Amino acid sequence: MSLSTLRPSLASHVEGESAEAFSTRLALLSATLADTAEHYDESGAFPHDNFRLLHEHGLLALTVPTALGGAGVDLVRAQQVISAVAKGEPSTALILVMQYLQHSRLQDSKSWPDDLRRRVAQDAVRDGALINALRVEPDLGTPARGGLPATIARRTAEGWRISGSKIYSTGSHGLTWFSVWARSDDDDPLVGAWLVPKDTAGIRIVEDWDHLGMRATCSHEVIFDDVLVPLRHAVSVSPWSAPQSELDATGLLWMSVLLSSVYDAIAHSARDWFVEWLEQRAPSNLGASLSTLPRFQETVGHIDTLLFANQNLLDAAANGLTPAKHAAQIKYLVTSNAIRAVELAIEAAGNPGLSRKNPLQRHYRNVLCGRIHTPQNDVVLTGVGKAVFAQRQKQ
Repeated sequence: MSLSTLRPSLASHVEGESAEAFSTRLALLSATLADTAEHYDESGAFPHDNFRLLHEHGLLALTVPTALGGAGVDLVRAQQVISAVAKGEPSTALILVMQYLQHSRLQDSKSWPDDLRRRVAQDAVRDGALINALRVEPDLGTPARGGLPATIARRTAEGWRISGSKIYSTGSHGLTWFSVWARSDDDDPLVGAWLVPKDTAGIRIVEDWDHLGMRATCSHEVIFDDVLVPLRHAVSVSPWSAPQSELDATGLLWMSVLLSSVYDAIAHSARDWFVEWLEQRAPSNLGASLSTLPRFQETVGHIDTLLFANQNLLDAAANGLTPAKHAAQIKYLVTSNAIRAVELAIEAAGNPGLSRKNPLQRHYRNVLCGRIHTPQNDVVLTGVGKAVFAQRQKQ
């Protein structure tokens, strides 16, 4: 069965397509994306063809509400898609995670003007338009650790004039919409997101993303030089003196599950390569494949046990069985298990696993990037420890 025969309408992703047919379609999609994963790793180019394919399958508007033409799926189905895409080409999956997160919380926002909310959603349905938040700055680093952005939105008679620089801007070249984290020039500045169309005058992308892994995310620096947007494009801002959280507990859980699923899927790809290599590798002095040796069987058992733990963590969280307060711990555990699983394969494979012609070294470089996403390990563990002592003080 070819991939082209499995392209139902967007609504059928939820209503008309069986779970088995959907899983089959995702497996074929994974294989198709995997065919060019090495190319995108080597070139660092934005995977436009991958997103055209995802759009043909209705997967770019999966978390857009049905009332606006999307599929309106829950976290379970979104997680399935991210895992399948990441197993094929993880940079594509990471950009897709950001798309799903933006749209899953966009329609619940009370601050966005209705027409802008509809426009962004319908652009995704009709054209496959991508959106992502641009938050990290050269001097400040990640805003998750506190501080005011240096990116300034000046209020003028024409509208907002935005100037500043954003780094690690995942998906830069492929985005239609930038959600730019900035502050106004008021005495008590407004802080939050300004919606900026990518083709607005004054935007420049500096192609400086040359990373160890996840190279096709095109997480380049984006510079805003007096960029003009209408006043109503301050879509999610609040006074610095009375800040409003951008993500509620549900949003944090979605972020944790979807981000973690990218790196868990990378570990699954590494595991599959390693198992196949063990079955095919038969040293002349052994007279049998390496898969017959207890040492390697134990390693595979260790890897599969780590991935089994991940599966249970992700399934429980996606199905609402894990309280949202544990979202950061899920991210920590799943990404740590994924990294360790690939490390075990690398250690056991030796030089063959580190050869540039084999995908295992690519999986290893990619999976290491799981550590850099917010919240980072030290923040997760410190937060859990503080909660332990805070609870004891209440007793």
